[in-house]
Amino acid sequence: MESLSSLGIIAGNGIYPFLVARAARQKGIDAIHVVAFEHETDPKLAELADTLEWMRVGQLTRLLKYFEKFGVRSAIMAGQIAPKNLFELRPDLKSLMLLANLKERNAATLFGAVASELESVGVRLLPATTFLEDSLAQPGLIAGPKPRKRLLDDARFGLRIAKEVSRLDIGQTVIVRNGTVLAVEAFEGTNDAIRRGASLGKGQAVAVKVSKPDQDLRFDVPVIGCQTVEIASEAGVKLIALEAGKTLLLDLAAVKTAAESSQLTLYGLKE
Repeated sequence: MESLSSLGIIAGNGIYPFLVARAARQKGIDAIHVVAFEHETDPKLAELADTLEWMRVGQLTRLLKYFEKFGVRSAIMAGQIAPKNLFELRPDLKSLMLLANLKERNAATLFGAVASELESVGVRLLPATTFLEDSLAQPGLIAGPKPRKRLLDDARFGLRIAKEVSRLDIGQTVIVRNGTVLAVEAFEGTNDAIRRGASLGKGQAVAVKVSKPDQDLRFDVPVIGCQTVEIASEAGVKLIALEAGKTLLLDLAAVKTAAESSQLTLYGLKE
């Protein structure tokens, strides 16, 4: 990637925007300009930014003008912004026109359309893994106890099932035990799917998280953090398998520590 002097961050909730901002500074980014959303973004993010502007979700024209004002040419979407909330609060005219032109309304189409609007004013949307490549899951044991063969067999079985489920755009996580699917993630999200599946696993469940085929890493990266590790451990999951090279651990050191202290195995698998 060519050298960047400034970066725009379209900041959702959670720790993700903070990790991107810190990593960008470490990589030599001089200026960081943050788009913050009411009821989504942590206000403390302002401490890491040169400028920060609060907006309502749906103010697309204002977002574009903000980046134009500060000469931002590269931006990253970091942190969750629920698609159902993206244009919920009094969308501006540009947002209404964007929505009207979508045949389907899901994360891929909504965020893809936003990316196109950014490109129309000369702003390139970077992969959300930019600056955080070292935090991508690696193949093999990542943290926790060395897994027994049965758990790895379940992980590989779960990987095949999860890839098929993700291809259908249902969800990206499955929970299995002894070659049986206990739960499939849907609208409820990863953590609730883990709770639901692990309740049937009697302390021996395996959770598997993957990317979708042709996943657009600009705005849709599979992630797990300390909260997921803690929830999985409390629910009785023995191993979390992650698709290597395509799943982010946020933040890596803290996630590893949480897994080690919980005696929960994190393992990277290639398809």
